[in-house]
Amino acid sequence: MNAGSTSLKLDVVLPDETSTRIESLADVRQVDAVGHRIVHGGARFRDPILLAPDVKEEIAELSVLAPLHNGPALEAIDAAQQALPDVPHVAVFDTAFHATLPDEATTYAVPEKWRNEWGVRRYGFHGLSVQWSAERVPLPRLVVCHLGGGCSVTAVSGGRSVETTMGFSPLEGVPMATRSGSVDPGALLYLLREGKLTVEELDHALEHESGLAALGGFEDPLGLAVYTHRIAAAVAGMAAALGGIDALIFTAGVGENVPAVRNEVCRRLRFLGVEVDPAQNEAAQPDAHIGAADSRVRVVVVRAREEVVVARAVRALG
Repeated sequence: MNAGSTSLKLDVVLPDETSTRIESLADVRQVDAVGHRIVHGGARFRDPILLAPDVKEEIAELSVLAPLHNGPALEAIDAAQQALPDVPHVAVFDTAFHATLPDEATTYAVPEKWRNEWGVRRYGFHGLSVQWSAERVPLPRLVVCHLGGGCSVTAVSGGRSVETTMGFSPLEGVPMATRSGSVDPGALLYLLREGKLTVEELDHALEHESGLAALGGFEDPLGLAVYTHRIAAAVAGMAAALGGIDALIFTAGVGENVPAVRNEVCRRLRFLGVEVDPAQNEAAQPDAHIGAADSRVRVVVVRAREEVVVARAVRALG
């Protein structure tokens, strides 16, 4: 079960890792266990864990950090446990893959009390998707662009996350479908201090009324330009963290299905040796290589398969 910010995906994954999308829990005939993608695991949850009541309580407490994700995930857990009470239910965390981030990538330059007592640090998200992409393109230095309802860009060195754009919450980083991405905190303080918005109104606007929704989507030239400019800048930053880049990967709904976005991001990255083959880009059906023959960086479109990563984790837990 994958309760994302824009959808609920249900997949039955067989031992050979083939999977079938189903419409509802009523379509489930027989399964050995249920794995649940949980976006925010905080500092505690770094490994898959059985969904005991105390675990669900802690996931609920973390909902304040990922309101578009952890809350819906808990609703999905309750529904699944009622429908399938006789099998194990396991939580698998998106933040876990980013447990390898070095201190310089997780630490905000804020007072020590914020960091040590209040847990204000960078966690990173979309880890299950990034992990799958990294396995599909086994090169030393990867930059993975997970572009869907939520968007993030991650640097992977030797299979380990070393930098990513999302931080304390899934709001940080590049613009998304309805989320703003990073905004100068001074601007947000101004809106609150001057009484332009309440905290609740600001929260709703940043989560639901911003991003591409605020810029007219891809049909508006400004929307496409802002979106691809920020993504390309993030990729360049990830290349700096890696000391170079061997492959650029696009995945998730937009990354897999919008050639114009891929083309424009890569155009902005030509200085890094990224070149796209226009015909291959337009015709790409994941998994597919879309780099030009003379591109110094491999460019790949990967179909997101978070359900397989979740199923593996559940089976490994036994």
